[in-house]
Amino acid sequence: MPQKSYGKMRGTRKKLRLGEKPSITKFLQKFAPGDAVHIHFTTSEKIQHPRFQGATGKVIEKRGRAYVVQIRDGSVLKNLFVRPEHLKLQK
Repeated sequence: MPQKSYGKMRGTRKKLRLGEKPSITKFLQKFAPGDAVHIHFTTSEKIQHPRFQGATGKVIEKRGRAYVVQIRDGSVLKNLFVRPEHLKLQK
């Protein structure tokens, strides 16, 4: 019998069901360092690990076309490199 796969996308069928493609304004949105953002993955490009879906963090800097977002994962601070179509400004 083949061994069961326990890859990073296991159990994410409902979590990453996203439906629609983002509009062009999602790709063009700008964020400033210090902005609080919410991570919501879209189907447009590669995504991070599914555990970061729905995380809220702070923009540290812009690096190329992506932003460095600092989030807290448990008690550890982590830096994620996320493109703007996966970010929403937190109100």
